[in-house]
Amino acid sequence: MNIRKSLLGFASLICCVSAVAQAGYRPAPENIEARARFSDNRFGIFLHWGLYAMHGQGEWGMTWQNIHYREYEKLAGGFCPASFDAKAWVTAFREAGARYICITSRHHDGFSMFHTAQSPYNIVDATPFGRDVLKELADECHRQGIALHFYYSLIDWWREDAPRGFTGRGTGRPDDTVDFDAYMNFMKAQLTELLTNYGEIGAIWFDGVWDQNENPGFDWRLGELYSLIHSLQPACLVINNHHLTPFEGEDAQTFERDLPGENTAGMSGQEVSRLPLETCQTMNGTWGYSITDRNYKSSDELIRYLVRAAGLGGNLLLNIGPRPDGRIPEMALERLSDMGEWLSRNGETIYATKAGPVAPSEWGVTTRRGNRIYVHVFDCSDEELLVPIKGEKVRRATSFADGSKVAFRQNDEGVTLVLGDRPASVDFIVELTVR
Repeated sequence: MNIRKSLLGFASLICCVSAVAQAGYRPAPENIEARARFSDNRFGIFLHWGLYAMHGQGEWGMTWQNIHYREYEKLAGGFCPASFDAKAWVTAFREAGARYICITSRHHDGFSMFHTAQSPYNIVDATPFGRDVLKELADECHRQGIALHFYYSLIDWWREDAPRGFTGRGTGRPDDTVDFDAYMNFMKAQLTELLTNYGEIGAIWFDGVWDQNENPGFDWRLGELYSLIHSLQPACLVINNHHLTPFEGEDAQTFERDLPGENTAGMSGQEVSRLPLETCQTMNGTWGYSITDRNYKSSDELIRYLVRAAGLGGNLLLNIGPRPDGRIPEMALERLSDMGEWLSRNGETIYATKAGPVAPSEWGVTTRRGNRIYVHVFDCSDEELLVPIKGEKVRRATSFADGSKVAFRQNDEGVTLVLGDRPASVDFIVELTVR
């Protein structure tokens, strides 16, 4: 994941990259089914984990500090996450209500968190730990019924043959070693490994197209990568965090640090497509582990963010940066526990729902399942709330928590709910039954 990036050149990139996307792509029937499952899941956990955890300064330390690539690689000799426990991780995420996990298989620093035959620079061959954490995680995900997605970086600040973008320029690699054909073959070989050695994979989540913003003529040859993925596992979704309107060959649209249609972080001004939607957001302020970042969002804030995402028809992919010893930070576990407790009671209003008939507003949001509309009230100091639902005849309104009746009246402007004295909660949910 990128922390900062130049936003110049996007218009040129659209012309360049979309021209090489998988031409004439028609998703297989199993892919269409996978898209529906993905949308129904609504909540996933993002994991940024790699050698950068040892620095405790987030995942971009290598380029921020211009660390020489031959010095940076020495971190592998001390990487030994002895407390990593795939079962404990997956159990915690499942109990939090997450339905899928996306983990960094290879981030921008070039280190592979799986056993790859394409480079000795991987967690099995280069570290004293010597275990394939992705294999252990995949096996446990399959046992517990959690979908597994792999983040895969198009950028590599370590490989000498990788193309140079606006990041990673100070890592000391020779200028005359770029060989994009060789790098493409490397990426294809690694993607083949990820899609043949780890069972069923829910998605490949790309990142890094934006690194060539200053070189708008650059061709990432995404169509070749997308075609390979769909040929190996037709149901595997292709998701690309390029901050642009989706290209042909992509199966879902993701937004970074913003809900679909919003652009508070300056990276999501693109059109919202009709593909399944996802927003990725940090639990604190960084993606990779930061020893100084204890600025965690509150459990209430995270729950409401999840509900707002669902109200827009999207998923929340909530990020955690595991510690270098392989443990999940305690504050993250606390937030997960709170979210899991809330979802155990209210998940019906989130999972397998669609965007409600009323767009998110300051007071809250709506979600929908069949003939039931769930009105999620976050902030309303008045005893009555006008919800502008039109073209629907409301037959009944009840409190989702206990089934008690909620008085209402309906006219051309919408449905007015008489909330009265309601219990204090992060989200007071009114269930409307409509014809």
